[in-house]
This record gives sequence, structure tokens and C-alpha cells, in this order.
Amino acid sequence: MNFEFSPEDDAFRKEVQQFFRDSISPQVAHYGYVGAHPPPREVLREWQKALSDKGWGAPHWPQEFGGTDWSPLRKHIFLEELLNANGLDYGWQGTHMMAPVVIAFGNQWQKDTFLPPLLSGEVFWCQGFSEPNSGSDLASLKTRAELDEDGTHYIVNGQKIWTSDAMIADWGFFLVRTDPTVKPQRGISFLLIDMKSPGVTVRPIISIDGGDGLTEVFLENVRVPKENLVGEPGMGWTYAKYLLEKERTSSAFIYFNKRELEKAKAIARAEIVDGVPLLETPAFSRRVAEIEADILGLEWSVLRILAKEELRDNLDAVVSTLKVRGSELQQRVTELQVDAMGPRALRFFDHDTLAGTAPSEWDDLWPGIMYGRTNMYFFQRASTIYGGAREVQKNIIAKLAFGL
Repeated sequence: MNFEFSPEDDAFRKEVQQFFRDSISPQVAHYGYVGAHPPPREVLREWQKALSDKGWGAPHWPQEFGGTDWSPLRKHIFLEELLNANGLDYGWQGTHMMAPVVIAFGNQWQKDTFLPPLLSGEVFWCQGFSEPNSGSDLASLKTRAELDEDGTHYIVNGQKIWTSDAMIADWGFFLVRTDPTVKPQRGISFLLIDMKSPGVTVRPIISIDGGDGLTEVFLENVRVPKENLVGEPGMGWTYAKYLLEKERTSSAFIYFNKRELEKAKAIARAEIVDGVPLLETPAFSRRVAEIEADILGLEWSVLRILAKEELRDNLDAVVSTLKVRGSELQQRVTELQVDAMGPRALRFFDHDTLAGTAPSEWDDLWPGIMYGRTNMYFFQRASTIYGGAREVQKNIIAKLAFGL
């Protein structure tokens, strides 16, 4: 198998690299580097506008809506170079999740109303799916939406949890139950809700890494115009599956894993154990080699899908497999970073107190791994849960690949 890129794709990579060198401001690069969740709105807006002005604001959208005509391989190159340059790969709730559903199933008014301000960075979105007792079992959700007497508005009542980015979001896309008389999957609809509507309350959930990107959302008699319903009533379950398939295709996180492994190696080169760099000790170098081989295997698996190679197994099962392996590698790579730091990883640092606390050889690597509100090691404890829990993904693989 030939894994080399064509001269045209190599030229495209150089174009992308040059654009990032010219366009990524120090402020954007800082938040891209440390992985803050979520970054400030003004930083997100700045970066999304720069991408949009270039015509690269949503490469995966159809060209008629402001996307590109790039091949899957060029989208791969773009995302890889984006993380290498410490750009922000953010706003997924809107550009990667809500927008594909509206493009595929929404009406023309919804496309004209919601897509342009998302593309330009003027409006941010959040996702309202999980509930306190309906996480992986999403079909059991209880949030209900009932038409009012004149049939012009839905009245929404319920609670959502683990709602990413709701603290900075202008709008949210929610799964709600519009018909309790049919089987669970058939009674769910896909509704777009203005987060400034009366009756919407957002409360942050402080996670183990100190971040507040996750929230719980309370909906109390929230009036939502009927025209904010995407597609047909009762089809929300189908639209949600379509959305999650889009998300999970990108959940191998090979770009993140490759970049963070290089950070771990840089730390291990500078740390001296018994007179030699930690990276050259047999035990540590073996761990690095194992992770490096697994990342390479994962990347080649993704490239095979992008190249549209004929697969022996069900594509959904393959995508779930990539998600499981990619999320596990996120945890292994960040564990490797912490182990390379040694006892200093046990200390808690704020960004302003970093100077002089770490060896000069890797002082700039400390932010984003072990400090304050962006503790990458702790944040990745959730990587095997978000985007589809590992246990659920393994059930999908067992069913689709092995018929169990």
C-alpha cells in the first residue's frame, strides 16, 4: 500500500502551513496550545472570522453553503496542520454537529438563518442531548415539548446535563420528546432553542481539571417557535444518529495524539536519570515505542477510510473501533507526559507562577499539561466517555461486526 501524498497534496499542505503562520495570532495560539475548554468567545470569534475570510470556515460543508470542495485527504491534512500550528479546532457543536443536520434535513429558512452567522463566528452553539438519567440510553430522555393552544410555539420543560459550551452559547440544539404515545425512538424531535429565552437556566459543572466547559441546563416553560423544529416531528432520533456518526468519524484524535506524544518525548529528552536522558532508558523508551506504533496504526486506519478502501467490516463498527482506540490513546499519551514530569506533576500551578518551576528545556510545555484550569491529564480521563462511551462503542462493534 502506498501511503505517500501526491505532489498536489504536498503543495496544498505547504499552502495551509503558510496560512497558519500568517494568520494565527499569539492569543489564538495560546489557547490552542493549552487546550482551554472553552476558550474565550472573543478568541473563538477572531479565529473563526479569519478562517471564514479565507473560505476555510467549514471545510466539510458543501461548497454552496460556504464549505470547500476538498477531498477527505485534504481535510485530514488541514486538521493535522491546524493542531501542529496550535490553531483552534473549536466550535464543533455548531459547525460539525448542528450544521450538517440543518443542511441535510432543515428547510431553506433554517439554512439561511442559522448557517451564515455560525460560519462567520458571530453565533456559538451548544448541544442538549444527555439528561441526568439518559446518557448513553438517549432514547429514554424525558425533556418534553408540547405545542401550545394556537399551535405556533412548543412549550419545553426538562433538564439537560453535560451540555458542552452552554456558558458561551447563543443557541442550542436539543433533543425533546414531542410524542409520548409512541415507542421512545419515534417520539423524539430536533429543536433549535435561543439560549436567551425566558425559562432557560445554565449552571456550570466544574470538572476534575478545573474547567467549566460542561454545564447543566434547566428548561422551564420555554417558548420556542414552531419553525425552529428541524425536519419532521418524531425524526429527532434519526437526525441524532446522523449527527453522532459525523462526530465519531473525527473521534480518533490522531492529530492530538501525535502532537502530545512529541511533547512527552521533549520532556523525556530533558529529564536525566542515572546520567542519561529518560527517553533513552529501556522502560520509558519501550512505552514511547508502543504508543508511537499504535498511533501510526490508528493513522493508517483513518487514511484507509479516507482513501475509500473497500472494508471487510461494517463501517459503523470500524468508526466505533477508531473512537475506542483514539480515546484510549489520549489517556496513554497524557499519562506518559505526567510520568515524564515525575514528582513535579503532583504540584498545582497557576499560569502566572510557572517561571522557574520547571527545567528551562521544557518550561514552555508545562501549560496545558499540568496547570490551573487546563489540566490536560485530568481532562482526558473523560475521553473514553464523551462522544460515545467506550462500553457503548464496544457493544456497537459486537453487534455490527460479529452479530452478537
